[in-house]
Amino acid sequence: MEDFFKGRDTGLVIDWTQMPTYNTIMAVAAGAGLIFMYMLGRALVRDRDFRAEGWALTAGVLGFILTATGLHMTLEWPFATYFPFDNIVFGEPSLAFGVLLLAASLFLWKRGDKIVAAEDRAAEAAATARPLGIFVLGMGLALFGIALAGLVFQLFAAPAEEPISGIVADYPMIEAIFMSLLFAFVGLGAALFPIALRGFSSTRPLSGTAKLVGVVWLVTGIIFLLFGAMNFFTHIGLIVNTMQ
Repeated sequence: MEDFFKGRDTGLVIDWTQMPTYNTIMAVAAGAGLIFMYMLGRALVRDRDFRAEGWALTAGVLGFILTATGLHMTLEWPFATYFPFDNIVFGEPSLAFGVLLLAASLFLWKRGDKIVAAEDRAAEAAATARPLGIFVLGMGLALFGIALAGLVFQLFAAPAEEPISGIVADYPMIEAIFMSLLFAFVGLGAALFPIALRGFSSTRPLSGTAKLVGVVWLVTGIIFLLFGAMNFFTHIGLIVNTMQ
């Protein structure tokens, strides 16, 4: 630890060759993916001119980014020496979400016409996704675990050298609560996903559960996307302020 964080008069020094980080683009892609899920559900219910190809391309782009970065972080553990928990917190959920988006992309590309031709497009898509509900539920419970760990162990706190986020460095519970709530709400949507599929229809009123899942993922998606975009500045600033 002493070799990684070396104190000096001007503040923290980090050997960045020992800690590759790319959770910036992961956060943006994850946020966009959550927004995508809301928009796809809305399109299946409301859009008369539903075109599966565009949705397939979007799911493929986001799924590739999350799968590639999540897989590397899950298998290689780039934070293993100093922050091994970050590999679990960021890597494994990103991998799971990325693979699910790739599966959605493949189905929409190959079988999108089946959904378009269905009398109830939303119900047709829900019937196809229903078996995946088991894994989505499991990941929702996993996100609850991550949220609890964030609170108990006060994870996610940024150092004082990081612009913006570092303002509350002396109060680690602030960022721990903020990030833990984000993970918990995404997990809530995932845990309710199998139930939401039962009331997902374009010919009948949506169930309250389906509406709740959509709103939760939309709001958390927007926050993750904006937070990830902000981190492109804050993480660059942290590197500039701490590099040797």
